[in-house]
Amino acid sequence: MAPEIVRVSEKMVKPRIVTSGERAYVTFLAGNGDYVKGVVGLAKGLRKVKSAYPLVVAVLPDVPAEHRRILEEQGCIIREIEPVYPPENQTQFAMAYYVINYSKLRIWEFVEYKNMIYLDGDIQVYDNIDHLFDLPDGYFYAVMDCFCEKTWSHTPQYKIGYCQQCPDKVKWPTEELGPPPSLYFNAGMFVFEPSLHIYDDLLKTLQITPSTPFAEQDFLNMYFKDIYRPIPLVYNLVLAMLWRHPENVELDKVKVVHYCAAGSKPWRYTGEEENMQREDIKLLVKKWWDIYKDESLDYKNAVAVNNQVIADAAEAVNQLQPLIAAAMAQADAVKYVTAPSAA
Repeated sequence: MAPEIVRVSEKMVKPRIVTSGERAYVTFLAGNGDYVKGVVGLAKGLRKVKSAYPLVVAVLPDVPAEHRRILEEQGCIIREIEPVYPPENQTQFAMAYYVINYSKLRIWEFVEYKNMIYLDGDIQVYDNIDHLFDLPDGYFYAVMDCFCEKTWSHTPQYKIGYCQQCPDKVKWPTEELGPPPSLYFNAGMFVFEPSLHIYDDLLKTLQITPSTPFAEQDFLNMYFKDIYRPIPLVYNLVLAMLWRHPENVELDKVKVVHYCAAGSKPWRYTGEEENMQREDIKLLVKKWWDIYKDESLDYKNAVAVNNQVIADAAEAVNQLQPLIAAAMAQADAVKYVTAPSAA
């Protein structure tokens, strides 16, 4: 039986001025590598779809000043955080390149915001998703993951061919393995509420929780399993869905693309890895580059354009002033006749 997906309304609440302490997007950056390009692309993508909310970048101390400057010039809010590591004796089972991602737990400390949407740096937003901030509080929202790629080969799901994206195709063997596993989300995108209480509890729980291959993603799934609510896959299209579950994908309706498949990161794309010569992959890589290279989406240029629009509007009003004055003078000149009494 297919899991129930939360219905998401794209009808926004009445627009209002948003103050600090309310809403923001947030991403995470570590090291001096090329992932900064992904974050720049994300900032420009959010600008292209006219998001009303800022992008906060949680950076580790090893992110160089030059990269921070680049992000600030793109209008990002930089927040330095300290790394988070599980106990040393608990890291041997986690994939090494995922361990640093435990530092993402620090974003629950950003309590100056009431609601946040986390996006990985290898994600691009192709349609406005601000309406996700209007989802009911008290839950953790994210898109269900797919178990069909080889990175899942250590799991019983992969070994028996079971996937929550098509749970009726291969039934979970309850008699042999017991109840099916809890719904499992991809942690590259999620909607959450910062909280110091949850932040402290996350760090305490981490110290007594054995690490698993997907590190912080497994940990977050374990921690939030009781309040997790799945949202439609259009909000986080993991590229493997294109060849694993094409029947579930309507590419023209996808709002958020997650370039997490091997070889799919646009700024490293060569087309050599498996599935990377697919036409839909080439199209999505091109879409990412179109945004990244669009200088009109650079923060300073976007601000300049916005200021010019305001200036043009003010000039238009100034040009109308003589006409308005003449119309008012003409109205003052009209003589009104008092109506006779009905008495």
